Amino acid sequence: MKRVVIKVKGKVQGVSYRQHTLKQATALGLTGFVSNLSDGSVQILAQGGEPAVDRLINWCYIGSPASNVDDVFVDEDEADEIYLDFSIIQL
Repeated sequence: MKRVVIKVKGKVQGVSYRQHTLKQATALGLTGFVSNLSDGSVQILAQGGEPAVDRLINWCYIGSPASNVDDVFVDEDEADEIYLDFSIIQL
């Protein structure tokens, strides 16, 4: 299993980025969460099979139709929490 934390910068709040991420991650069978951050970016924690996680990372560069992604940062995550589904949360 692969687990990453993704930070997406650009015009990604107020453009349904989180809802589209939820739909994409669910379709890929991933678990974790997506949340807005106070600096205007979006954070995603995704865990699942490596090919599916990599597909979500690639999708993050495109995002929702109304978004304008400037940059995507990906860090491997070593935490051991297990998520049973993918959801939108408030941090």
